[in-house]
Amino acid sequence: MNPKHIQIIANALSIRVQQVENTVQLLTEGATIPFISRYRKEVTGSLDEVQVGEIKTQYQKLQELEKRREAILKSIEEQGKMTDDLRKRIEATYNLTELEDIYLPYKQKRKTRASVAREKGLEPLALELFSQKVRDVETLAMKFLTDQVESIDDALAGARDIIAEMVNEDEKARATLRSIFSREAVMRSKVVKSKEAEAAKYKDYFDFSEPLSKSPSHRLLAMRRGEEEGFLRVGIAPADEEYALQKLEDLFLIANNESADQVQMAIADAYERLLEPSIETEFRNLSKDKADAEAITVFVENLRQLLLQAPLGQRRVMGIDPGFRTGCKIVCLDASGNLKENATIYLHNEAEAIDKIKKLVTKHQIEAIAIGNGTAGRETESLCQSISFNPPLSIFSVNEAGASIYSASEVAREEFPDYDVTVRGSVSIARRLMDPLAELVKIDPKSIGVGQYQHDVNQSALKESLDRTVESCVNSVGVNLNTASKHLLTYVSGLGPSLAQNIVTYRAENGAFKSRSQLKKVPRLGEKAFEQCAGFLRIREAEHPLDNSAVHPESYAIVEAMAKDLGVKIADLIQNKALRQQIKLEKYVTAKVGLPTLTDILKELDKPGLDPRGEAKAFSFGNVHKIEDLTVGMILPGIVTNITAFGAFVDIGVKQDGLVHISQMSNRFIKNPNEVVKLRQEVEVKVMEVDALRKRVTLSMKDV
Repeated sequence: MNPKHIQIIANALSIRVQQVENTVQLLTEGATIPFISRYRKEVTGSLDEVQVGEIKTQYQKLQELEKRREAILKSIEEQGKMTDDLRKRIEATYNLTELEDIYLPYKQKRKTRASVAREKGLEPLALELFSQKVRDVETLAMKFLTDQVESIDDALAGARDIIAEMVNEDEKARATLRSIFSREAVMRSKVVKSKEAEAAKYKDYFDFSEPLSKSPSHRLLAMRRGEEEGFLRVGIAPADEEYALQKLEDLFLIANNESADQVQMAIADAYERLLEPSIETEFRNLSKDKADAEAITVFVENLRQLLLQAPLGQRRVMGIDPGFRTGCKIVCLDASGNLKENATIYLHNEAEAIDKIKKLVTKHQIEAIAIGNGTAGRETESLCQSISFNPPLSIFSVNEAGASIYSASEVAREEFPDYDVTVRGSVSIARRLMDPLAELVKIDPKSIGVGQYQHDVNQSALKESLDRTVESCVNSVGVNLNTASKHLLTYVSGLGPSLAQNIVTYRAENGAFKSRSQLKKVPRLGEKAFEQCAGFLRIREAEHPLDNSAVHPESYAIVEAMAKDLGVKIADLIQNKALRQQIKLEKYVTAKVGLPTLTDILKELDKPGLDPRGEAKAFSFGNVHKIEDLTVGMILPGIVTNITAFGAFVDIGVKQDGLVHISQMSNRFIKNPNEVVKLRQEVEVKVMEVDALRKRVTLSMKDV
């Protein structure tokens, strides 16, 4: 563990060195982020998941930097060009850009114009000119004429190529131009000639420019997508390139003579051919990384809200995947989500459809109906609402984004090998109502329909962030050990696919788990894995009352001591708030267990096993079914389906989500739509504009 790395991270995150050191130690030992933030608060100083995750990310970046540093040192050593001063500079640098600038003059290059000129023996001429002490450059250049250098112009051109490369590799020159780019760079885009018609969706960027520092992530990613598709030409350059060139000249021009004129020509060439393209590439990458990070943040927040939607819980549910031509596919599930029966109804045969639904509801004692929100969703919902059920049933519209991806997946084939994709899709819709988290973890998050330019951002960074988010959500809610699928168990702290499968296999062979300690009998689930996962797994009606809580088994002895001191059983402690209020936490503080953990234990005893997500509630759209039903000024109920950096999309029941731009979300200024709305939130919106041809609906939440 490098002390310098620890100090850098502590400074960057404004936390104590000891907190970083302890957290890195836990991560190195294999502890997960949810486990560290939930059960090691004394060790980390109560760092939350975001802080622990940031420490992990920063530490990984610093380790990568060290690998690059070692490679650079080795390369320069092998060239025999290492000096004590150079080594000190390389070892003292913790900025990757600066490190690469130091290395640039020593970097092995392919053949360049400068290397060709050096091979012709023109480096001494270049150095003489660069000193700017030569008044008669032609006389000097004549001394370098050979079979390879046939004229004075050739000699001077070659010398300028060498000077241009020297300027390009100069750290001050690069830092100067980098500084100008960071302050004044402008991003410009133009349409590729003759592609105006094909590029219509990028019309806003046909002749566009704005300061790079003010370009929001969605705009930057849109322009880059247009460029990759061959419709736009995009460039980044200083607003005033003459000023940038002047600043470079100020660094190198020290005289006013013929050799200085040659240097000036070389500086201009270096700027246009080498420096400006190199720094532009650097800033293209930096701006892309920044845009990616912002887009990933939007996606992560949306995914978190989607995964933590309130579940209906263990109820008997009818799931309907609506459709006109091929009919509506119906499934009936028991309270554990098992498929009991499937059928098909046709909306054009209303009487028969109603009769079949009523019979299935009665036969399977259905308690709620989940209807996909795709094609024919509103019509199917209206049909179900027209039926008089006794007792009355709640009818839910369920976002079916990604259900078709699931139904054709290996996961679905494994779960339902004897059913086709239509049945699997209906099951997914029903289960999403029962427990959105348990069902959505089976689908690639990019297919769930929330996010912004998710296919354009760095895919490995996106996957890492999304996986971390899913893991966080799963562990924050807790998992029922006896009903969880292999896919849900995979995300539990310390498990992964192999141990998740082993748990499911053990459960199938030995029946339901009766205690957390029984997990130790699962093949290959050792002490370390047990420590990481046990606190996040729940067993309803377990032998030990704490097995259905977030209290970790390592802390059971503490709760047992509390109960013993009060002369009661643990179950009494859970059921009787007055007893819990008598507990003096300070009495149970030890060298390893402090007040943060004891406070968490007491909170958990207040509500053991309680799902923090609440319970799903039914929602009804207004009396509109298609975009043609909309008129400007209408006020309608809607559900937020996606949140981006520029606003939120709202389903108002017309098959086409409307956009509430960020400027139309509140009468006060807001920077982030999440300040006002959350995913799946019910909102009231006003119709501001309807473009039926382009299928665009503009909405407002102001003054509604």
